[in-house]
Amino acid sequence: MKKSGCLPSLFLFLTITLLSFTSIDYTKETLIKNFSLKNVDNKAVSLSSYKNAKGFMIVFTCNKCPMAKFYSDRLNKLNDKYKSKGVYLLAINSMDTLAYAEESFDLMQKKAKKDKLTFPYLQDKLQVVAKQFKATHTPQAFVIWKNKTGQYTIKYKGAIDDNAGDANNAKPFLANAVEELLNNKPVSETDTESFGCRIFFRGEKQSMY
Repeated sequence: MKKSGCLPSLFLFLTITLLSFTSIDYTKETLIKNFSLKNVDNKAVSLSSYKNAKGFMIVFTCNKCPMAKFYSDRLNKLNDKYKSKGVYLLAINSMDTLAYAEESFDLMQKKAKKDKLTFPYLQDKLQVVAKQFKATHTPQAFVIWKNKTGQYTIKYKGAIDDNAGDANNAKPFLANAVEELLNNKPVSETDTESFGCRIFFRGEKQSMY
């Protein structure tokens, strides 16, 4: 009886131990596969297009989300600052164009021109890349970094910063993560809370806003 009574306790201990290990900053181990998407200039862009890249700032955004509209200029500045250091910004629109006509490729092109975007604005028409990142809304930012084997892993996910209305008084989560990685330091805040418009995957009928 004593032996059989020990087995549930041992199982519980191993389960708790396993859960404690799997809950430790999983973003550092999440691999991102190469992808190729159409840019607003009608050319395909992929991670492998950037041979000298150390990492990428991936920002899921869209045309009409009120929160996303605050960030075009800030994203331009981030791209201009870090592309010379081997860290590139890619913006991705994964909204369902069948449900939301305002997220069409033509309107993406108009937004890129109007906002003078200096970085690729890519259409994830089949929503494959959003699913790979497990993106949930716009704007939502990720930093992926090349490891020793040449694969990209997620090092940060969440908000671009913590003040959409005032860039001068915002804590720059995304930039901070990039700076720490460029200086070979672990990212101090790997997961922050961000807000915006939900990405509904094809087949869902709820309103986007």
